[in-house]
Amino acid sequence: MFSQIAEYGKLVRLSHTLFALPFALASMFVAADGLPDVKILLLILACMFTARNGAMAFNRLADAKYDALNPRTALRHIPAGKISKKNTILFIIANGTAFVFFAWLLNPFAFYCSLPIFLFLLSYSLWKRFSCLSHFMLGFAIGLSPLGAWVAVSGHPAVFPAALGIMLALWMAGFDIIYASQDIEADKESGLYSIPAKFGVQKSMYIALLCHIAMLGISVFIGFWWNLGLPWWVAIAIITVALLYIHLFRRSNDLDSVNRDFFLANIAVSFLVMLGLGALIFIGDLHAFIP
Repeated sequence: MFSQIAEYGKLVRLSHTLFALPFALASMFVAADGLPDVKILLLILACMFTARNGAMAFNRLADAKYDALNPRTALRHIPAGKISKKNTILFIIANGTAFVFFAWLLNPFAFYCSLPIFLFLLSYSLWKRFSCLSHFMLGFAIGLSPLGAWVAVSGHPAVFPAALGIMLALWMAGFDIIYASQDIEADKESGLYSIPAKFGVQKSMYIALLCHIAMLGISVFIGFWWNLGLPWWVAIAIITVALLYIHLFRRSNDLDSVNRDFFLANIAVSFLVMLGLGALIFIGDLHAFIP
């Protein structure tokens, strides 16, 4: 039983939760002006967990036939026969139902938005059939997490978590463009759309760099518009140095090495944003937030 549960965890790549979760928690901290009630915190974590499980499982289901043709992905759970398509569908339904239920426990607005949001999260997996902008749809899907956490606490949307979401969306879109560079030939052979398949690796790296420069621009806007203090600027300075190194000064151009570095950078960026905003709340220097 535990081994089967572990297989489902591998199916949905639970380790990648660390990309968006810190952004959501940072938004939650600000909306609650600190830690919310334990019930709210647990429900936010449950919503993040079930929404991501459903979206990732649907991605694996939708891409199963393409994964089977790609040497890099042929050993994923569905094409390798480790988990059946039927069980994957049941897993998606179970997580979607749980997500809607947890949203209902939060507040009416969260409940009304829950099913459309869940269906949208599933839909991003289909975009690569139609447009190379699929990377930005993925970024937008992940970028909804700060707004969702804010709604969970306050019961209504706001501009600040939306700005955090745009920051996260640009960061993730850039990363996904780099990640997709591994599958250029497989995407072309399968008729799938991606920026690397359309423009090649070198131009795609420049496009990813532009996404990350835009992300830094949004972070600067957030800092000035909401009059954030020193911890935010320290976090953004560290992020800027890390991105400049990885994009411009790293020595190896090997794609495996590039993806490993950006995987680690993903986690670092998310935690630095969370720590920057958390520190501002802790020292009482968060001036302009009115949920």
